[in-house]
Formats: sequence, structure tokens, C-alpha cells
Amino acid sequence: MSPLELTIWNTIAAFFTIAIFTFLYKDNTLYKIAESIVVGVAAGYFTVLLFWTSLKPKFWDQITIYGRWWYIIPGLLGLLMYFRFSKRYAWISRYPLCLYIGIGSGIAIPLSLQTFVVRQVEATMLPMSFTSLEGWNNFLVVIMVFSGLIYFFFSMEHRGLVGKTATFGIWVIMVGFGASFGYTVMARVSLLIGRIQFLLGDWLHLVD
Repeated sequence: MSPLELTIWNTIAAFFTIAIFTFLYKDNTLYKIAESIVVGVAAGYFTVLLFWTSLKPKFWDQITIYGRWWYIIPGLLGLLMYFRFSKRYAWISRYPLCLYIGIGSGIAIPLSLQTFVVRQVEATMLPMSFTSLEGWNNFLVVIMVFSGLIYFFFSMEHRGLVGKTATFGIWVIMVGFGASFGYTVMARVSLLIGRIQFLLGDWLHLVD
């Protein structure tokens, strides 16, 4: 890419960056134009990407090249989904939608249980040897998890030892939320720093 072409593309990128930043002042036409262009380009890009990575190799090639004619069935089910745009025949789209939700639930629910229940339970089954720092760390993990669970145990009034444990569980939950929020903010700030470095460095060449 020549220096002139690089300058043109950097200027276009800088324009969209600044246009999005104008939303910090107020909602305006420049921001809406940039937002619409970004959303439109992204939709067009992913449409083409899905065609070449999913529709062609996983449907069209399977029928025309490998002779797997039964792939026509999921193709027809996919076409039936477009009946959602018809008020009169929208009910037809319910059949492929039911199949999609049923199959998706059957796949997703066991994976979710494995990830968010079984793995989480396994993560608290830790060796608690008090002769090492790792053992004490595992002990704190178990205590914090137990305290957090006690806070959500509403079958018993939160008084006495149970109440103190639930209060400690609140602190544990708040620390977890705070750490998660801080990580999210840090990630967003890093994106902002990257855009500022682009504007001042790659575009205006004011910093190295």
C-alpha cells in the first residue's frame, strides 16, 4: 500500500472514530451516519462470510459435490423460516423454529450444566493443606463460595451465625462484581487508548 493510499484509509478511519466520539457531546447526525455505515458494513461482511463459510461448504457443496441429497431437508427447513415475513403464512415457520429450539436446547443444556454447575462444583473440591500457601488459598475459596451460597439460602432467617455468614457472602459477591466491573472498564479504556494512539500517531503523526 502506497503512502497516499495509507493516508486516505487512515483519514477515513479517523473520521469514523471522531464521528462516534461526538456522541459524548450529544446524539447528532454525524454519529448516526457513522453508526449506520458501521452497522451496514458489518452486516454485509458477515452475510458474505456466512455464505462462504457455512452455506456453500456445509450445504451447497455437500449436495453438488458429495451427492448428499438429504442435506436438502435442512435447507428446506431454513427456507420455511422466511414465512415469518408473511402475516398469513407465518405459522409455517413455527415448525422449523420448534426443531431448531428443541435441538439447540438439547445441545446447550447439558453443556451449560457441565460448564456452570459441574465445573463450578469441581472447582471447590480442592485440597486444603494448611502447610502451604496454596492450601490456605483453597480454604479461602471454599469459605467464600459457601458464604455466597448461604446469602441466597432464604429458607432460614439470617440471624446469628447464619446472618454473619450471609453478610460475609455479600462482601464476597460485591468484591467479585467489583473485580469483574473493573476488568470490563480496563478493557474499554485500553480500546480508548488504542483509538487515541491511532489518531495522534498513525493519522496526525504527533506521537511515535
